[in-house]
Amino acid sequence: MIIKKLWHLGEQATQRIPKRFTVIVPFLTDTNRETYTASSIVWYYTQLHRLQPAEQTILDLLRDRLPTMKMLDIGIGGGRTTQHFAPLAGEYTGIDYSATMVAACKKRFAKSLQPLALEVGDAREMSQFADNSFDFILFSFNGIDYASVSDRLQILAEIARVGKPGSYFFFSSHNLQAMISEFDWKSKVSFNPFKTYVNLVMLALLNLYNSKITRDQLETSNHLIIKDESHNFRLQTYYIRPKKQIEQLSLSFKDIEIYSWKSGLKVVDMQDLLTNSDKWLYYLCLIK
Repeated sequence: MIIKKLWHLGEQATQRIPKRFTVIVPFLTDTNRETYTASSIVWYYTQLHRLQPAEQTILDLLRDRLPTMKMLDIGIGGGRTTQHFAPLAGEYTGIDYSATMVAACKKRFAKSLQPLALEVGDAREMSQFADNSFDFILFSFNGIDYASVSDRLQILAEIARVGKPGSYFFFSSHNLQAMISEFDWKSKVSFNPFKTYVNLVMLALLNLYNSKITRDQLETSNHLIIKDESHNFRLQTYYIRPKKQIEQLSLSFKDIEIYSWKSGLKVVDMQDLLTNSDKWLYYLCLIK
């Protein structure tokens, strides 16, 4: 009965506060796949239009070169990034694991004068694309975080294969360092009683759905699978420490830069990176 009441309160609370946004890529469970094919979720992603600050930073950085680039956009969802990058790219291809998302994206851009290649595709296995095919690969909204550990490494390997040597890869990922405060009740208390109430309800749900995660794991693990508030705790999400993410990338990528989700500014100091508490971070690198 208590759990049921908490869930009901959580549903009410999440209607009043912003949800964390994520994109589509396969994970371990059928629940994740079902979530991203639900009509209400598909509709939600088709309503998104704005770039995040870090995405705008990279768009501005590459703006003059995009007309000469062949671009692959992974996890297009309802077409949020398509809207901004496709008109500038010399050649644009967008893929998504969810067929219903791709259908919605095609409908959204049905009247586009620019030819767009929008198709169902699995980031773990992109055999439809030849080696060294793309100049710029984008994987936004933490799409890579909805794959298992082994699948994540396979995705990185596939991206390195289909991208040309020296081409750009830009993606975002959840920051494990940010979750230490998320699990701390003291960070949920404010002078606003209603906000405090909502925060504590969400904290109770967070702990309920992640009952096996300890404080020590949050502080020492390189990565963890966490059920966060995304779509009412329906998804399992991969959180990684930035230092570990750099290590994962180092095999196939070089010149790694990290950008703040909030400000869009580059994180230039290693000490700042080790203590950074952005909910997620963006990584820009070149394929070796």
